[in-house]
Amino acid sequence: MQYEHLIEVNDLLNPLALALTRDQLWRGLVLRAEQPEAFVLGLDECVMHERTETTLNRELRFGQTVVLDRVVFEAQQSVRYETAATDAHAGGTLTMRIEEPNPTHYFVRFTYSTTLPEDAATADTRYSEFVKSAYREADIDTVRRIRELAEQGELG
Repeated sequence: MQYEHLIEVNDLLNPLALALTRDQLWRGLVLRAEQPEAFVLGLDECVMHERTETTLNRELRFGQTVVLDRVVFEAQQSVRYETAATDAHAGGTLTMRIEEPNPTHYFVRFTYSTTLPEDAATADTRYSEFVKSAYREADIDTVRRIRELAEQGELG
């Protein structure tokens, strides 16, 4: 299944909203990878196995389910999560890319590529739509949480 959407970060038409800088947005996306418990519902524990300047290997524990993934950072541009398929997880990739169509007008493009069949719709379209909706809500929460952290002064 392929799915992508945009979330607006800075609403330039709302002068009351704090406008995040690219650096704050980037730090928030990195923090989501380094401290996912603050962003991912149902996550019990995250164990970091290896960290380099551009990658992070993690073990995510959701109750009895363990998910192994690798996070790849492209500085100030994107964070890509690569998860292998297992019996407990469909596997695939999620890329969060910062887009700036105009100065300080930031969006994050969330792009999902999973091993879930695109035409799972033939059996039941609702399942595919449910998964996409869950992704979108989680991504809205991610941007909301980054905004909260920036407003609290935790992202510089």
